[in-house]
Amino acid sequence: MSGPKATSAPVIETQRTILRAHRLGDFDAYATMWTDPVVTRFIGGKPRTREESWMRFLRHAGLWSLLGYGFWAIEEKATGRFIGEAGFHDLKRDMEPSIEGIPEAGWALAPAVHGAGFATEVVGRILAWGEETFGPAKTVCIIDPENVASLNVAKKCGYREVVRTTYHDAPTILLERLA
Repeated sequence: MSGPKATSAPVIETQRTILRAHRLGDFDAYATMWTDPVVTRFIGGKPRTREESWMRFLRHAGLWSLLGYGFWAIEEKATGRFIGEAGFHDLKRDMEPSIEGIPEAGWALAPAVHGAGFATEVVGRILAWGEETFGPAKTVCIIDPENVASLNVAKKCGYREVVRTTYHDAPTILLERLA
């Protein structure tokens, strides 16, 4: 993506959520979410320690300041609670084919809101933000072949399978979306 660079996450909304920068006050809920095996089953394969979650939490501010895009914290409008995160990153992944330099969409939600349509709602909004902010651009996502729920979200949002590959010795599907 090219165009104006944000230095922190802008606030955007969906019908049921507010997407905003991560706040220190989110950290306990964030760390709890990443200790849940339901959340990590297809993302890393094991629950994260509090320290691992903290390192991941810190990178969100860095992505925005260096790349002009990153991840948002997802706040449920009805309750004000942190329910997950979604956005774009470029993690310089060591995989073939290379996706370095291409914004990679990702999302993770707390199990309490799984199956309620939040992921499709939020991913649709972040993709619209990308188009509004940076113009037409290709984005990618990688998803575990057994993660049927995320594959369905990706397909609903316009992603199409490009190739089946491996990442960290695990089967992975690379999908792309052309805006």
